[in-house]
Amino acid sequence: MGNPAKTLERQRSFKNAVLELRALTADDLEAVNGTILDHMQSSVKMIPEVAGHLINAGGKRLRPVLTIAAARSFGYDGRQHINLAAAVELIHGATLLHDDVVDESALRRGLETANIIWGNKESVLVGDFLFSRSFELMVKTGSLKVLDILSAASCTIAEGEVLQLATQKNTAATFEMYLDVVKAKTAALFAAATQAGAVIAGASETEEKAFYEYGLNFGIAYQLVDDALDYAGSQTDLGKSVGDDFREGKMTLPVVHAISAARNDEERAFWQRTIADVDQKDSDLPRALDLMQRDNIIPRTLDCAREFADAALASLRTLPRSNYTSALADLVDLSVARNS
Repeated sequence: MGNPAKTLERQRSFKNAVLELRALTADDLEAVNGTILDHMQSSVKMIPEVAGHLINAGGKRLRPVLTIAAARSFGYDGRQHINLAAAVELIHGATLLHDDVVDESALRRGLETANIIWGNKESVLVGDFLFSRSFELMVKTGSLKVLDILSAASCTIAEGEVLQLATQKNTAATFEMYLDVVKAKTAALFAAATQAGAVIAGASETEEKAFYEYGLNFGIAYQLVDDALDYAGSQTDLGKSVGDDFREGKMTLPVVHAISAARNDEERAFWQRTIADVDQKDSDLPRALDLMQRDNIIPRTLDCAREFADAALASLRTLPRSNYTSALADLVDLSVARNS
């Protein structure tokens, strides 16, 4: 895995890249947060309680920052990017509430998930509320194209959730099937966030497409690293239990690679029992980690993430250079070395 000191330095640099981009967009981000808080309000007391538990849990706010940076990189000085960025974050929040119910997750960002505290029905319904609020904000931008981009992304995310159900516990799932899930569930909103930011700023179709490709490839790289960290990270850094994907029988890229690398029937039976049948013992996660280490699975996954990160950088280089595009380049370049 390389020099530990250099790895740690790069990991810290990713955190710094996030902080630098947030600092560059600080005023806009503050306005976005205010807009989000306003649109979480309801006379039904439970709605702001559940939404606030998730929204205020200290996430990186990557997606709205991407929208702001994309718009500002073209010199946009209006205010509609605020509504747009808030809509993006509300869509993200809604999908997280739904995800945690579907995945039966107990932790997110180090805190108990809303479905554990309030219940599954409550989480799903509040997620629906946030989706509705996001569409209100899209309409306020006055751009039919933006509405089309984000509504299409919302549909794609839902399709990704259903598609993941078809691949979950399916040891015959291929890299292509896995990638389709990642593109739909994660990368679609990254792509929509950056593309919509460019559209609201009046970018050309070529520039808009470049930002779409940047967001799409960054989103794929980001998810690939997430999937690697589930087997190589720590609970303190991740804010969730290490091995959650394994315990849920998720066919992420490390597992796809590990099954492909199995050397005999006993190893193939191990993956069938633990992933397809989700019949697991306490010793199974350590065994899975040993097999992945033997076959260099995590580095292979991170190498794949690097390829998508490089594709994102290539798209960014076609755009006019600015402080914002430089910060976006640093963000994606260092994302493949992050630890959380």
